[in-house]
Amino acid sequence: MIEISHIIPHIFIFLALYFQIFLLVTFFENKEKLKKETFIGLADYPSVAIIVPCWNEGKTVAGTMRSLLELEYPKEKLSIIAVDDGSTDETFEVMRTFAHHPHVTIFKKTNGGKHTAVNLGIEHTNAEIIGCLDADSFVAPDALLEIVKLFTDKTIMAVTPAVKVYKPQTVLELLQRAEYNMGIFLRKMFGIMDAIQVTPGPFSFFRKKVFDELGEFREAHNTEDMEFALRMQSKHYKIGNAHTAHVYTVAPNTFRGLHKQRVRWVYGFLKNVSDYRFMLLNKDYGHLGALTLPFAIISIFSAIYMFLFVVVRVASMISEQLAKINAVGFHIGNIEFNWFYANTKSLVILSVIGLGITFFILLQGKKLSEGTGKFSRDIFYFLLLYGFIAPIWLSRAVYNVITSKKSSWR
Repeated sequence: MIEISHIIPHIFIFLALYFQIFLLVTFFENKEKLKKETFIGLADYPSVAIIVPCWNEGKTVAGTMRSLLELEYPKEKLSIIAVDDGSTDETFEVMRTFAHHPHVTIFKKTNGGKHTAVNLGIEHTNAEIIGCLDADSFVAPDALLEIVKLFTDKTIMAVTPAVKVYKPQTVLELLQRAEYNMGIFLRKMFGIMDAIQVTPGPFSFFRKKVFDELGEFREAHNTEDMEFALRMQSKHYKIGNAHTAHVYTVAPNTFRGLHKQRVRWVYGFLKNVSDYRFMLLNKDYGHLGALTLPFAIISIFSAIYMFLFVVVRVASMISEQLAKINAVGFHIGNIEFNWFYANTKSLVILSVIGLGITFFILLQGKKLSEGTGKFSRDIFYFLLLYGFIAPIWLSRAVYNVITSKKSSWR
C-alpha cells in the first residue's frame, strides 16, 4: 500500500512520464523530417534586418558583429543595426569600428532596457524579415539561410534557431551544453506541435507584419522574448523552429551568474504565463494551452517538491543508520549483492524509467545539435548535478513571484 507521503511524488512522476512519452511519440512520428536538407537557394531572397541590442558587452560585441558580417546571405538584402543601450564600458567604441561597412548602422541611446533597444532598430528598418542577436552570441555562417528557408511557408510568422553553448570548458559550462542541447530537441518538438512558448533573443526572426499588427516588444518582466511569443500564440500566429540554424551563446561560468540568469528566466516565465493565463488549459490554443504551458508550470513545482522529498528521505536514512551504529556499534561484514534485496517499489521503478527517457532525450538533443548521439561528459554532469542545483533557482524564482520581488538582468 502506498503511503500518503508518496502519493504526491507518484503524481509528479506519472505526469513527467506522460509528457516525456508524448515527446517521444512526436519524435518518432517526425524523425525523417529532422534530417538536414541541402540548401539549394531561393528564387527571391527576402530583405533581412538583424538588430543587435548592446549593454556593457564590450568584450563580446566585436565577435558578434564579425559573425554577422560572415553570414552567407546576399549583402544587398542584409542590414545590421547595432544599438548601444547606454553602456558604461567600451561597447560603443567597439561598435563604431564596424560603422564603415555599408550595411551596418550604429545607434546610441540612453539606457532603457533591451526591449527599447530592439524597438529602436525595428523603427529604423523596412526589411521584410526582422531578427535579433544578443551581443554575447555568435552565429554559424549558414544560420540565416536555414532560418529564411522556413519563411517560404507563408503560414509561419516567426522562426527560432538552435541555441548552443559557446566553447564550454568548466563543469558548469559543460552541464549547460547538455541542457541547451536538450532544449534544441524540446524546441523542435514544440515547433512540430505548434507550441513554442519563447522566441529567444539569440537569432529569432519575425515577419515585419507581426510587429505592424501586434506592436513592438515590452518590458515583460525582463523576459520580452517569452511575452512576445505568448502574444503571438494568443493571436494564433505560427512559430517555427530551424534546428539546423546554429547560434552560440556565452554561458555563465559561475554558479552566481547562472543562478541570477535562471531566476530571471523562471520568474519571467511565471509572470508572463500569469498575464496570459486565459490560454492555460484552453483547447483553443492547442498543445500550447493544453500541454506545454501547464506541464512547464508543473515541472517547476515538482522539481522543488521532489528535491525536498529526496533530501528528507536521505536525511531520514542517515539518521536511522546513525541510530543503529549508536546502538550496536560500527561493523563492516562481508558485502555481497543480492537481487532479492533490490528496491522494487513503484516510485523507484518509475523514477528509473523517467531517468532513462531523459537520457535518451539528451542523446537525441546532442545528435540534433552536434550530429552525434554519443554519451559524453556534459551529459554525465547534467544527470549527476542538474537535479540538485536547478531547484535552488526554481525556489528563488517562486519566492520572488510570491513576494513580488522583481528579477534584474545582472
